[in-house]
Amino acid sequence: MGGLITVGAFEGGAAAEALAEARGRIAAGEALAGGVGTLVEALRIRLSAVAGGVLAQANAEVDGRRIRVQRAAAEPGASLDRVAESLLGRIRSVTGSWAPRPWPAPATPAPPVAAEGADRIVRRKEPALVRCTPEAAARTMDAMDYDIHLFTDPATETDAVLYRVGPTGYRLARTRPDGPSGRRTAPITLSPHGAPTLTERQAVRRLVGAELPFLFFAHPAGGRGRVLYRRFDGRLGLISGRG
Repeated sequence: MGGLITVGAFEGGAAAEALAEARGRIAAGEALAGGVGTLVEALRIRLSAVAGGVLAQANAEVDGRRIRVQRAAAEPGASLDRVAESLLGRIRSVTGSWAPRPWPAPATPAPPVAAEGADRIVRRKEPALVRCTPEAAARTMDAMDYDIHLFTDPATETDAVLYRVGPTGYRLARTRPDGPSGRRTAPITLSPHGAPTLTERQAVRRLVGAELPFLFFAHPAGGRGRVLYRRFDGRLGLISGRG
């Protein structure tokens, strides 16, 4: 396995044995990479304390493509087992022909509501949004283990999201509802509704009041799409396109 391999600090003060166990799992990654016959250029595993247990997150580069998986469990060992199994499956999926993720998804605990700061945005991301087709967005969403992915839709020249919901597990929503549905090579359904126009404060109130895991909305200043989401620690994060 080439590239950088590191272990992130366990937020909240991890037991030394938990980090040692994580390092052991990473060392076993040599066999994992060889088993699928591909090059894992970098692998980083991070353990984080979350409500009710431990979240293990693995980020890697596989044949030049970024992938991510994250799984939670009550104990560090169990979360590492789950993320290692999921990582192997993700490597196989991104190095072969793309296939939709299973839907409905396996049941996972909903992000907890933080006792303090539940209505405060604690992390902001401002990426340069990728201009791509919804099918390409679906592949990225699956590779990065996202439940929602913000991008720019060239069919309408507007910001859009793809998110995990029934009946197929892939639904497309745009800041404006107009525009062609287009021919799809992936099982993507189209929302007939545009994104609501909200300020950040209004978006927070709506998400918290309705106990939503995330909310896609258009900001009044410029109409750009944004995603407000609930983090694993129960607090809020915001994704807004740069520019």
